Amino acid sequence: QVQLVESGGGLVQPGGSLSLSCAASTWIFRFSTMGWYRQAPGKQRELVATRTTGGRMQYADSVKGRFTISRDNAKNTVVLQMNSLKPEDTAVYFCNAKVVPGTDMYWGQGIQVTVSS
Repeated sequence: QVQLVESGGGLVQPGGSLSLSCAASTWIFRFSTMGWYRQAPGKQRELVATRTTGGRMQYADSVKGRFTISRDNAKNTVVLQMNSLKPEDTAVYFCNAKVVPGTDMYWGQGIQVTVSS
């Protein structure tokens, strides 16, 4: 049963922008901290950004000032707006939901973002 469905991504030139969206089922979205992680080839998966149900946000230092995470409560969607993209942002990006309270966690299937000229 698919819980998180990602969209967006693709190929963009350095300095460009992309937007990633992740649609979640209603109950997951309502009770979860939503976030984005990424994994580049040969590297471990790392946190990009998270946003709690209360609106508290966390960003990786490498994306602060360039990426913005937002939640659309009407659409049960979390959006990652990525600006001023760099080649080092190239990775597979994964949507994540951490149910609070508790330990349940869900992952999206991953979506490729490539920053290259």
